[in-house]
Amino acid sequence: MAALTGALVAPPSASAAETAAAPCVQKVAVVNNAGFVLSFRVTTRTGGLSPETDNYPINQWRVVDLTATDLPEGSDVRPVVQAVGGTSRTGNTFVSYCRNGQTATYTASGVTLDYTVVLID
Repeated sequence: MAALTGALVAPPSASAAETAAAPCVQKVAVVNNAGFVLSFRVTTRTGGLSPETDNYPINQWRVVDLTATDLPEGSDVRPVVQAVGGTSRTGNTFVSYCRNGQTATYTASGVTLDYTVVLID
């Protein structure tokens, strides 16, 4: 067993790529599996927002292509869903924005005042 010398060594710092949310995507989609009409926008950890989608009913989805927004590439993003006549909820996890054509799909399910927005694995 090696003896400790008393000096603490800091772990190497992680690069931005290692600390970014995963997966890395260009588009964010929300499938409406809830019992109400909804809309959504994409938000960053720092509060940046995309334009809002139109209102859409159950069994439909909308996609926000982040290249068409002012959100900076490399940002961690997630949807903020607004139930028409109800509350808003954020997606359960962040993903990272990069121009690669990939889509992160979330599903909204529940009722107007009690619902979740979950990233589909």
